[in-house]
Order: sequence, then structure tokens, then C-alpha cells
Amino acid sequence: MVGGFARALSNLRWFVGVHHVDLVVSSIERSLPFYRELLGPLGWHRLSEVEGERGETIWYIGGAETSIGLRQAQSESGDYDRYSVGLHHLAFDAYSRAVVDERARWLRDNGTLLESEPQEYTYSPGYYAVFFYDPDGLKLEILHTPAHAA
Repeated sequence: MVGGFARALSNLRWFVGVHHVDLVVSSIERSLPFYRELLGPLGWHRLSEVEGERGETIWYIGGAETSIGLRQAQSESGDYDRYSVGLHHLAFDAYSRAVVDERARWLRDNGTLLESEPQEYTYSPGYYAVFFYDPDGLKLEILHTPAHAA
């Protein structure tokens, strides 16, 4: 009985965090390839689709413990403003500084607007990141910190 309990405990997911984030995009045809190509080298390989509450398709790109959902916009709105109520930016972990640098090269090669080149920031020791914008102007970040490299 004790062995079964220990086995059951070892199978539990101890990670508690964000399960998924859904982003509304102006063009699935443009954004789905962008996010798949951006996130693939970071370990985001699963792709699935589900039906949303309005019957729309939501495309999920899955990483180790979380997913990013992409939904086609269904209503008109103005330009994205990260200082309005809503999401300011979304950050993705990278395995190393070299991966941050490689993704920055990929972004440049694909004409993506960078807010800043890869560099160290004072947020925490060794924090190294590149900030940039997705096809709809949503601010994104790819970062590496030594604490996350374990």
C-alpha cells in the first residue's frame, strides 16, 4: 500500500502555474506560422485545435507545461495598446543565451521589429533577453536566466 501511494504521488504534476494563454490575432494565416517557427526551437512542438465558445477554431501550440492559443479576431478594434487594460507583454524562457541570440537572428532575418537587441537586464542576476513585436504589435520577450537553466 505504501509503495502504491508513493507511486501515485510521483505521478502527480507538482508544477502549478499558467496552463494556457489565448491571444486574439488579426490573421491566423500570418500568426500561426510566426508563433510555430518562433517557439519550435524553444521546445513548443505540440499543435492542437479546439472549438471555442463562439464556434471558432483555437490553435494551441504546446510547450513543456503550458500552451499558447491563437484565435482569429471576431470584432473590430483599434491598434493594440499594451498600456491599456490587458496584457503588457508575454515572455518565453530559453535554454541558454545562445538560444536567445539565435532567435533574435531569426527575428531579424524574418523582418520582425525588435524593441531591443539581446542584452543583460538588471531584473535579476544574469537576466538576458530580447524584446520584439508579433505581427499584430503584441510585445514579446525571449529570455534566459541562469536560475532557469537547471
